[in-house]
Amino acid sequence: MSAPTTPADLVILGGGSGGYAAALRAAELGLSVVLIEKDKVGGTCLHRGCIPTKALLHSGEIADQAREGEQFGVKTSLAGIDMDGVNAYKDGVVSRLYKGLQGLIKSRKINYVEGEGRLVSPTAVSVNGQTYEGRHVLLATGSYSRSIPGVELDGTRVIDSEQALQLDRVPTSAIILGGGVIGCEFASAWKSFGVDVTIIEGLKHLVPLEDESSSKLLERAFRRRKINFELGNLVSSVEHTENGVKVSLQNGKDFEAEIVLVAVGRGPVSQGLGYEEAGVTMDRGYVLVDEYCQTNVPTISAVGDLIPTLQLAHVGFGEGILVAERLAGLPVVPIDYAGVPRVTYSEPEVASVGLTEVQAREKYGEVETLVYDLGGNGRSQILKTQGAVKLIRQKDGPVVGVHMVGSRVGELVAEAQLIFNWEALPDEVAALIHPHPTQSEAIGEAHLALAGKPLHAHS
Repeated sequence: MSAPTTPADLVILGGGSGGYAAALRAAELGLSVVLIEKDKVGGTCLHRGCIPTKALLHSGEIADQAREGEQFGVKTSLAGIDMDGVNAYKDGVVSRLYKGLQGLIKSRKINYVEGEGRLVSPTAVSVNGQTYEGRHVLLATGSYSRSIPGVELDGTRVIDSEQALQLDRVPTSAIILGGGVIGCEFASAWKSFGVDVTIIEGLKHLVPLEDESSSKLLERAFRRRKINFELGNLVSSVEHTENGVKVSLQNGKDFEAEIVLVAVGRGPVSQGLGYEEAGVTMDRGYVLVDEYCQTNVPTISAVGDLIPTLQLAHVGFGEGILVAERLAGLPVVPIDYAGVPRVTYSEPEVASVGLTEVQAREKYGEVETLVYDLGGNGRSQILKTQGAVKLIRQKDGPVVGVHMVGSRVGELVAEAQLIFNWEALPDEVAALIHPHPTQSEAIGEAHLALAGKPLHAHS
């Protein structure tokens, strides 16, 4: 293996959200960058995750609107779902973004290497028989879809989320193992396509990491949509039947469907890549880092789904930028992960930032909460969506949690993020005039009410 004579400033293993964000920012700051990716730049998020699933959900929304047009005085009907057409639309969105990203990588003069890389020393990655030396190495190898012990993925009847995105037909029925973000998003899209859906979740609520009030609102909405779910029960076996799959639970209940989607989360891609051999500290496959994304080996950092932080593309972007700026000698501030917005893009959407009520009480003791029902919001009435905005504040202090459920509330979480991260007081937000009629008014109205001067809300 021959090594280049001049080492790069930064060699990045993995071209997903965290890796490519670090590459773009480092190159912008004048560092020389080698970016190594075994598949396609953009990683899981662009090709097999965030982007294609949201396209699928949008197709589902159009299907629902076609069914429900009469509610709005428009005579529409749904002739059917053309999965070839849905997939062409979805793949078209991905393809355009992929081309744009490739153009960005090229324009920043990043040395892009396609191939399966491996860490061979604290400062080098080997790929395609070539070794790339760097003053620093960034590990960004991402994650894979986990399964349940004893549940075999076969790619046809028992599938993961990546295989679910490639389905060429609409199944008649589906069982989804896991009621987290991925499970709820697929349940929502498939129900919109006319699939009979059942979610099995081992914990007590859907989207169990959210505030319990948000989980309950989503469960109520899913009941209205006739999405079935079984909570607080674990799977004991999954077996093929003549026409599909049977899932048996530990409580003795059985469910049958055409397909089973295993959506129990994602695990780090780190095995056999030379991390331990280079002396990197690991835990259950995750690479451990400090608050600046640096490992115990001074020349190695790690970002994204590979480290035990929130598994979100925008977190990967933030971590990648932080590492690039740190290596360029800029002052950097650690990420406050509580201040990162989180969205489940089901119908209705669930969006939040900050602490849940349970977390806030643990941290601050006494807190105040306020729930503003979207029933009082004009735009939400026009859209015929139900839900709420829940605020949590430190007693006589700033807002420490914002939790929202309703159609399109994911678009409101950017303002909620500013409120949390700037430690705004309810009075300060209440003084800002929100445009009418918009759903953003719900945030304004909630803060008016929490400040003791409600307008379109019962005090």
